[in-house]
Amino acid sequence: MQGAAGEAYSIQGLVNLKNNLFVKNKSLFLLTIWLNHMVKNKKDTTTEEVILAAAKKVFVQKGMAGARMQDIADEAGINKALLHYYFRNKEKLFEVIFMEAAEKLFPKINAIFEADQPLFEKIENFCEEYISIVMDNPYLPLFVLNEINQDPDYFLKKVWTGKSKPNPVKLLEQIDKEVRKGTIKRINPMHLLMNLISMTIFPFVAKPMFQKNLGMSEVQFKMAMEERKKEIPRFIIDSLKK
Repeated sequence: MQGAAGEAYSIQGLVNLKNNLFVKNKSLFLLTIWLNHMVKNKKDTTTEEVILAAAKKVFVQKGMAGARMQDIADEAGINKALLHYYFRNKEKLFEVIFMEAAEKLFPKINAIFEADQPLFEKIENFCEEYISIVMDNPYLPLFVLNEINQDPDYFLKKVWTGKSKPNPVKLLEQIDKEVRKGTIKRINPMHLLMNLISMTIFPFVAKPMFQKNLGMSEVQFKMAMEERKKEIPRFIIDSLKK
């Protein structure tokens, strides 16, 4: 009896041990799945960020027409198959990059154009917002200029569309109204808008030239751009005052 009881006890002990191990292993298995999921998501996010950063660099250097998916994959340090897994073609990748920056810039610029504010205040706000966004996305002006020059139809059709695209009509009407009232010097509203945009964009497009010819470091260039947030509107407003 004792032998049988001992044997039964041993069998039950093994069963209990088995069940305990199963519960522990199941918990460990579930924990492993969760950790793998978290690692995979983190890896996916990191890989996509690397791809986007690489694509920005390649697109600025070669334009959308000249860039190849292999160029982007090489810059990102990944194989081409993995790149296609994330983005099926360079056109899609281009749209993602541009719209990421445009979604930050365009609504703010339109809000300034549409605001019920004095003209001089709008000029000040435009310079502040535009330069701030471009400082955070320094590739943007050259990026846009490259695409307009290389493939304007694609740019206008695929990117420069939608409700958020800049619409300066109200600003142009406001400038014309101020001219007619005699509160500012006579100027074609179109030229004033062109002056405003070109004075904010050009330093970023010509950044290498300025840095080399003027001996400016990266820190000095950023400081100069911060100063231009005030210098540009001051210059334009002074030129408009009677």
